[in-house]
Amino acid sequence: MLRKFGVGVLALALPVLPVAAQTVDEVIAKNIEARGGLEKLKSVQSIRMTGKMMMGPGMEAPMSLEIKRPRSLRMEFTFQGMTGVQAYDGKNGWSISPFQGKKDPEPMSPDDVKDAEEEADIDGPLIDYKAKGHTVELVGKEKVEGSDAFKLKVTLKNGTVRHQYIDAESFLEIKTEAKRTIRGSEMEFESTIGDYKDVEGLLIAHSIQSGAKGRPEKQNIVVEKIELNPVLDDARFRMPETPKAEAPKAAPAAAAAPKAKPPAQD
Repeated sequence: MLRKFGVGVLALALPVLPVAAQTVDEVIAKNIEARGGLEKLKSVQSIRMTGKMMMGPGMEAPMSLEIKRPRSLRMEFTFQGMTGVQAYDGKNGWSISPFQGKKDPEPMSPDDVKDAEEEADIDGPLIDYKAKGHTVELVGKEKVEGSDAFKLKVTLKNGTVRHQYIDAESFLEIKTEAKRTIRGSEMEFESTIGDYKDVEGLLIAHSIQSGAKGRPEKQNIVVEKIELNPVLDDARFRMPETPKAEAPKAAPAAAAAPKAKPPAQD
């Protein structure tokens, strides 16, 4: 922040020094370093986060999120004794939605599969972005809750465009914005990210607040525990087969009714 010292002519006489411009790759490199370094990040093959999801007053749901390389994801949340599941195995996405009366696994919609594929990137889109087919542009600087932040425009290989805000001091991500298609309608969502804590040498956010941009209703996720490299069976991410209903057994043939005898002739 520039400060005015009121030294009049002396200040005017001082040469104006150019501010060192950051390139997009320099910002990304500092973000990777702030998170714990590329080598440490790449050593994480799987991660499990457990905590709680708060969706409104009195609506709190225990949740867990598991991600495994190369691109597998499973999220569970329990509410009123029922557990919902959203999962992606690197190719197919599926869900169980008992809150909507759907207790059997069902394939996700194409839009939901697209979102799950993006979230299943354990490193995030900035690491190796060129190799992944993404493009990243440094748009400039903006204020995010009073702090200066670098605004990056990230265009993913699948065409999704999101904006990521990197704090100019800590170089940690503090906000994201992206458009999503919900039931055929495109909506803009935003997430505020914070409460970074050290987990075995990595700084990982423990608080995420997200919702539709411009609306007060937000969903809060508070992470209480993070495990690095837990053993996760690939079967956890694959859609289980729905047990086939047994065909109804044929009813036993009814006993033949006795034939009526003709009346006796006189």
